[in-house]
Amino acid sequence: MSDFENPPEATPADEIGPIVTAMLKDGPLEGSSIEAEVVEGRPPKTIDVPADDGSTYRYCLAGWVQSGRSAMYTFLYRV
Repeated sequence: MSDFENPPEATPADEIGPIVTAMLKDGPLEGSSIEAEVVEGRPPKTIDVPADDGSTYRYCLAGWVQSGRSAMYTFLYRV
């Protein structure tokens, strides 16, 4: 049976790893925030953030030392 006829099940929320709130401190999405999965016990170094107009922006972790359930990200460029 093909994947089209028997699609894989969605990942339940409890199987997704820990998350952090990524706070966007500058750039086109300044002041916004999104949820990002923790990578190796820390916030991801970069995140690609979709915009309402269909474009995507790349943001970078603002500082290597972050604590708590949120992390600040700075704008890099449009993807």
